[in-house]
Amino acid sequence: MKILALKKEKDNAYVECATGDVEVHRTCSNCTNCKSIQVGARMMPSPYDGTLTKLRSGKAHPEQLMEAAMQFNTLVRDGTALGCADDTGKGYIPRF
Repeated sequence: MKILALKKEKDNAYVECATGDVEVHRTCSNCTNCKSIQVGARMMPSPYDGTLTKLRSGKAHPEQLMEAAMQFNTLVRDGTALGCADDTGKGYIPRF
């Protein structure tokens, strides 16, 4: 897993992806390779992973997806890096 440093400009955050600089809130949040967000010394798992697993098995409500989005945005705001599972260099792979 790669650790990609966040580049923050005003209210936006960017990372260097295999396809170039991408916006974290729009691209990485919807990518299957995004596995964690580094906040301080801790690597927090992406809130989307657990929520989508529960949603697909019928154990979660669709509203929890919005909660995962808000939690992801909060972690990115406070974070310094992303954990990316794209070891092959393919870039963005849609989560949905």
